[in-house]
Amino acid sequence: MQRAQRLRSARDFRRVREHGRSWAHPLLVIGVLPNRGQHTRCGFVVSKALGNAVERNRLKRRVREAVRLVYHHIGPGWDVVFIIRNGVAAASWEQLQHAVQTLLRKANLWQAAPAAPEKD
Repeated sequence: MQRAQRLRSARDFRRVREHGRSWAHPLLVIGVLPNRGQHTRCGFVVSKALGNAVERNRLKRRVREAVRLVYHHIGPGWDVVFIIRNGVAAASWEQLQHAVQTLLRKANLWQAAPAAPEKD
């Protein structure tokens, strides 16, 4: 994901958790809050209880890739935090993709017709 598409500061993550809405799935939890920008920004959180740094980073990479593949379906102007749950490590790629899409639909962020890709 490009830099403009990612949440990076702890303040942004905290703002989404405190003021946004959330939806849960057995593999992931999603927190959503409108932002004032034209881009949707995504952040990923993994608890230390899910393994050492290597394992946590691997889990984040898997979920980040699943989100990257459907990013063009996400409506603009949102901050989205994906909280990774314990089941992601054992989940198949298809289950992970289904979880991401299901949560985006529950949050009404899914656009059936993808937005036109931006030119760099």
